[in-house]
Amino acid sequence: MSELKLSVSIPLENTAEGLALFGPQDKFLRLIEQETESVIHTRESEIVLDGSDKEVRSLEQLFETLLQLIRSGLQLNERDVRYALSLAREMKADQLLALFKGEITTTFRGKPIIPKTLGQRHYVTTIRRKDIVFGIGPAGTGKTYLAVVSAVAALKNGKVKRILLTRPAVEAGESLGFLPGDLQEKVDPYLRPLYDALNDVLGAEGVAKAMERGMIEIAPLAYMRGRTLDDSFIILDEAQNTTPEQMKMFLTRLGFGSHMVITGDVTQIDLPKGRQSGLIEAQRILRDVEEIGIVHFSEQDVVRHALVQKIIMAYNQDRDQQP
Repeated sequence: MSELKLSVSIPLENTAEGLALFGPQDKFLRLIEQETESVIHTRESEIVLDGSDKEVRSLEQLFETLLQLIRSGLQLNERDVRYALSLAREMKADQLLALFKGEITTTFRGKPIIPKTLGQRHYVTTIRRKDIVFGIGPAGTGKTYLAVVSAVAALKNGKVKRILLTRPAVEAGESLGFLPGDLQEKVDPYLRPLYDALNDVLGAEGVAKAMERGMIEIAPLAYMRGRTLDDSFIILDEAQNTTPEQMKMFLTRLGFGSHMVITGDVTQIDLPKGRQSGLIEAQRILRDVEEIGIVHFSEQDVVRHALVQKIIMAYNQDRDQQP
């Protein structure tokens, strides 16, 4: 029995719309054509799709979704098109329309910050709903950045009085004492990614002022011991490098009116051989605690260069094939 064939036309409102949809030098169009067996005809006033029923339906949803995004004022980039294409294969591309309306806050320059994938949107929503959230997944998925952005939004809205950012300085160990400068200068290199995210949202001057007022504190994990943190938004980054003891210590610092976000990548553990990761243990022990959110990111949520996604997929495939 031969597969059902279908032909569908999608009208364009004007030439500018087609240029935005197809990308510079038809880059986006060629990208889509490489990933499909259907034939895509482009004319001044319409796009015509010819191919199998299933694929044409998928492409129809893809183009109609992208056109709606363009009509709402979004300037498409390659990453948006690739992501929309991957969602269209599962007939989920239309979910992007709600995604691009979900502004978290703005950068210090006034640019809106929005989740870029459905996984990121789920993560941000979970942070809003739960007091403790684990964000686990590969590099480039926005785990730390979105946690910091959510923390700043909570501070701006008066939901918390301060932000605390911390990381385990695994490499610091004994060598920390040999580094030049005071303690802050010694640990700053390990905390740099947290500063980068803050600077993007608040600007360097805004971060400096907030730190002077005690509204933002950035410190190594060891500084959390013995403290109870009320009305705070606390982020533990690189949590795969905590020991089980450190993780338990951190989680039990939670005070009234506080939120915690713990981020990490269990494929990048830098602990000495034989030491168990506190993040892996916490997942196992806390997975059935309803008030705790555990969000897993996939390579589909990577928002860096498209090649990063392929590198992660290749490594995951190699790991799965190991005996």
